[in-house]
Amino acid sequence: MRHISVLSALLMGVSMISACTEKSGEETVERAFQDVNVIDDANLNDVMLTVADPNEAVTYFQRIVKEQPQNVEFNRGLAQSLIRAKRNDEGAVAWQRTTALPDATNDDRVELADALIRSGDWATAEKTLIAIPPTHETFKRYRLEAIVADSKQQWKKADSFYEIAVGLTTSPAPVLNNWGYSKLTRGDYKDAERLFTSAVTQDGALFTAKNNLVLARGAQRNYNLPVVPMDQTERAQLLHTMALSAIKQGDVETGKGLLREAIETHPQHFEAASRSLAALEA
Repeated sequence: MRHISVLSALLMGVSMISACTEKSGEETVERAFQDVNVIDDANLNDVMLTVADPNEAVTYFQRIVKEQPQNVEFNRGLAQSLIRAKRNDEGAVAWQRTTALPDATNDDRVELADALIRSGDWATAEKTLIAIPPTHETFKRYRLEAIVADSKQQWKKADSFYEIAVGLTTSPAPVLNNWGYSKLTRGDYKDAERLFTSAVTQDGALFTAKNNLVLARGAQRNYNLPVVPMDQTERAQLLHTMALSAIKQGDVETGKGLLREAIETHPQHFEAASRSLAALEA
């Protein structure tokens, strides 16, 4: 009888162990699937934010935000996608929703300020930047601070913010170009030329900075192209810009000569330069 009781106890123990093992196995598999889903979601989010069509990304994030409205990552993805799609007003609203979430960061608030500037709401953008703690020192924060100061013609403040921003990035060419353009609008052509030259030195492919450099030189009646990297098409375009600058200064004959050179230099038919020259000669 005792043997039967012991056997029963052993069988019960085996059953319990088997049940526990089965349950534990199911939980492990479930957790594994959850982890895979998290990884897949993260990868898909990255794809949507980088290589996907911006409007397709918007549709994807709108659907997933509807399912998980408190998820800051998905709200952030929606806001970024709207800005990529040039839907700036909607992007600003999406960033406002994102920054209202408990897990929002100061970087999110900087992105909100950027979206507000893109949508033309400069006053709210400035208030948003002011509300961010001064200890949050990032390149984008100071670049936006500089742009806002520029818009209010607070030149000393703008210069200070541009200088800080340049020191906080390993790719300063775009902000140097912005700073140079600020100097150009103020009529400080020499300093603008210096900043544009620095921008091109940092990034020889930045055509906007090359074009602005030509404008800064032209404003000083220096009609020689700068020594910067350029292909044949870029050279023709820069000659065209220089010609227009000369004409604006009243140096019409010089402008005509530059237009002819631009037309001869361009590897194809240069419609804009041809049209300008025809108008002058008429």
